[in-house]
Amino acid sequence: MAQESDEVDRIVGAWLRQRPDLDFSPLEVLSRVDRLSRHLDRARREAFRRSDLEPWEWDVLSALRRAGEPYQLSPKQLLQQTLVSSGTMTNRIDRLVGRRLVRREADPDDGRSILVTLTADGRTRVDAAITRLVDAEAVLLDSLSRADRERLAGLLRKLSLGFDA
Repeated sequence: MAQESDEVDRIVGAWLRQRPDLDFSPLEVLSRVDRLSRHLDRARREAFRRSDLEPWEWDVLSALRRAGEPYQLSPKQLLQQTLVSSGTMTNRIDRLVGRRLVRREADPDDGRSILVTLTADGRTRVDAAITRLVDAEAVLLDSLSRADRERLAGLLRKLSLGFDA
């Protein structure tokens, strides 16, 4: 049974004809990752849009939701989880406060510090968004069996750990 070809197969095949001296196996993997990333980005943006959230809002709200009750973190903790600058985080918190998705509260353990707390509306939106996101991502993986998903997740984890070290 012949294996189906995709656009990457066609691109790599053309390069092989022009440059048979090169090993194109990295392109066979990473070009597919890049193309899949674009599909994932569209699916995520749509899931967030349907919950009236921007991707950056999702980053902050989901960090708060994952923290568990009382769904609050310091700005420093949010910085560590979202990998943005201090000025960017301050701006994001201001905008989320303005939308009433989070509120600032005094830190009871440190009177000079604040905590950012997820509001009921923020929790409703982030919960709706994660449900939509999981559903959309499941559709993207429909062609893979559970075992294939687990194998792929393991391989991607192995690759990712090389960058996170």
